[in-house]
Amino acid sequence: MHIRLTFILLASSALFWFSCSKTDQNWTHFRGSQLDGHAATETAPVAWSENSNIRWKTRVKGKGYSSPVIFGDQIWLTSATDDGKEFYAQCFDFESGRILSENTVFINDNPQRIHSTNSYATPTPCIEKGFVYVHYGTFGTACINTRNFNVVWKREDLKCEHMQGPASSPVLHKDMLILHLEGTHDPYVVALNKKTGETIWKSVRPKEFYDPLEPVYRKSYQTPIIIEVDGRELMISNGAFMCFAHDVKTGEVVWTIEYGYDSTVSQPLYWNGLVFVNSGWIFLDNLPFFTRQYAVDPTGKGDVTQTHVKWMYEDEVPQIPTPVIVDGKMYMVHDRGMVTCLDAMTAKVIWKEKLNGNFNASPVYAGGNIYFFNVKGDCTIIKPGDTFQKVADNSIGETVKAVPAFVRGKMVLRTEKNLYLMQ
Repeated sequence: MHIRLTFILLASSALFWFSCSKTDQNWTHFRGSQLDGHAATETAPVAWSENSNIRWKTRVKGKGYSSPVIFGDQIWLTSATDDGKEFYAQCFDFESGRILSENTVFINDNPQRIHSTNSYATPTPCIEKGFVYVHYGTFGTACINTRNFNVVWKREDLKCEHMQGPASSPVLHKDMLILHLEGTHDPYVVALNKKTGETIWKSVRPKEFYDPLEPVYRKSYQTPIIIEVDGRELMISNGAFMCFAHDVKTGEVVWTIEYGYDSTVSQPLYWNGLVFVNSGWIFLDNLPFFTRQYAVDPTGKGDVTQTHVKWMYEDEVPQIPTPVIVDGKMYMVHDRGMVTCLDAMTAKVIWKEKLNGNFNASPVYAGGNIYFFNVKGDCTIIKPGDTFQKVADNSIGETVKAVPAFVRGKMVLRTEKNLYLMQ
């Protein structure tokens, strides 16, 4: 009896260890496998420099601000030439940094212009067992087999007038690959069959609201999230001018809120029954003035602007970086460096602290700490809590606009020119 009990306990412990250890093995989307800025790994590096605690460093071909995604022993990135005429998908070995594959996926002889602060390869890929999905906005979307590196399917007909270049990242959900192509003309969302690339549904932003807007105010660069509300799966999509909740199976719009005009970038969040959405620029006297963060009860139908908005906060809300919520507190870093800690349920300010530099990358919670990378590659690490508690400052000495990935106690960091594994 004792031997049998011991065996059961050991087997249960092994199963528990396997299930727990597996959760920190992969990083499948923009801002992590749950798209929430949380890393499952229990430990993460807290000290490094250009010359220390770097396991490997590998040069990345081309230019791109997309973040790395990881599955098993592979890391995938996208990049492109500076002129936007060639688009690459690159695979690296996790343990060594060795380049395993470097595909030229698309060629474009006459690409659209982009904003000087953007790249032609800013959307982050998404990955699952056997396949990676790369997206370059209007320039093309493809599925690549991660075993033999062959292209499974391509779409080059999903067009968008980005105006400032692509940035929205693709999202996998069950049998669908969901893309946001919200430009200055007929902005839309499309769900593709992930196996074939065929269109499942397409939802164009409502003309009665969008046609009266100047074209410059219709564009959006955000990445959606998918939540479950009362047994129904909703895709939360904070487009320009309005936030939309779509039935993810059909594309039907379930509810909306109105808030602003232009260029939503920061991703929605979901915590404790509330959806948190960023408005993009709010304009006063025809000038971009500020952005707002909204908390919304997602159980409504129709226009819920007046009925389901729980709070609105507008003091130094970031346009580009997405906040992260830890233990009921929302931590957001403004593009110019002010960190605000809010109570996520009430928007009460708990503390504020100014960091040096400008910020594009979203903060990540990993190993019990929150990581803030500025554009110059300086990283401030803090301990979440009721006061500002700095753990460490580090610098890699290169431009950083991509969100770092944390798996297996390590950090994968993409800079403008290189890919690093920190330990």
